[in-house]
Order: sequence, then C-alpha cells, then structure tokens
Amino acid sequence: MFNHESPLRGMEFVTRKITTTLAQIACGGQQQLMLGNLDNARDWGFAGDYVEAMWLMLQQETADDYIVASGETHSVREFVILAAAAMGMQIEFEGEGLKARGIDKKTGRQLVSVSEDFYRPSEPDPLVGDASKAHKQLDWRAKLDFEDLVTLMAEHDLARAQGGQVWY
Repeated sequence: MFNHESPLRGMEFVTRKITTTLAQIACGGQQQLMLGNLDNARDWGFAGDYVEAMWLMLQQETADDYIVASGETHSVREFVILAAAAMGMQIEFEGEGLKARGIDKKTGRQLVSVSEDFYRPSEPDPLVGDASKAHKQLDWRAKLDFEDLVTLMAEHDLARAQGGQVWY
C-alpha cells in the first residue's frame, strides 16, 4: 500500500503538518510553514479508498497480493499550493532548494520557508504504484483524486482551527 492520507493522519506526517499549519495561518495564528525539500514527491491516495480496497481483498476466495495506489505522484509543493487554495490563499513559490519560499500573492506575505532542519536532499526517486491488478481483479478504483484529497484535508483542518465541527 502506498501513502494513504486523511484528516485522521497523525500530525507528525508532512501532509497534516501542511494542512494544520496553513489553517493556523489562515486563522491569524502561526506565522509561517517550515518545510524540507518541496520537490519530494509521493504517490498519495485517500485512506478511505484504500480501506475499501482492503475490504475487497478480504472478500476474495483466495488470498493474493495487490498494490493499492493512486498511480500518480505529486510534490510537497503541489500539496501546499492546493491546500492553501482551499483556504483562500494563493501561494506562489520563488527560488529553489533551501532558498525556496512561498509567498501569498494576495497579501505579499511569505507563508512558506524551507528549513535545513527538515531538508532531505537525497530522497529516492518517487515510486508510483501500479494498481492495475486491483483494478482488474477487485474492480477497485480510487474515488477521490489528489486535488479532492488535499481539499478535504485542508477544509477539515481549517474548520478545526476555527473551532467548528469536524467529522471525527
């Protein structure tokens, strides 16, 4: 199983760090999101879709191995841009590597910085899962695409930061 995300993901994971910190920024709390290599990419999918795939595996007469994945990779940078957009911010990046920074085009404020503390320059090439066997044998396909996944997580953490209702 490839990376599977949801609003229930632990805060120690980069996806939740992004959505919770941006939500705090949107609510006037935290000033900046500190990240590592913005170009690191992963095959991210929605945990709910992956649970459905697991359930379908359990319904088979014979146990087998399946790859559960979205089949796409997306960078940390893409995740930040989409999460910010879901919260009404328009982040544009300038610079590369440790000098990269994200500026909100609406306010001109720097919201994202790259820190050497989090930077991993020697990340492996991103792996992309091939879920074709699960597609064929289980008739499984992810229902939530990357943009919808990021929006779901961002909206959830924004509601939490605003003291609103959350679904867990």
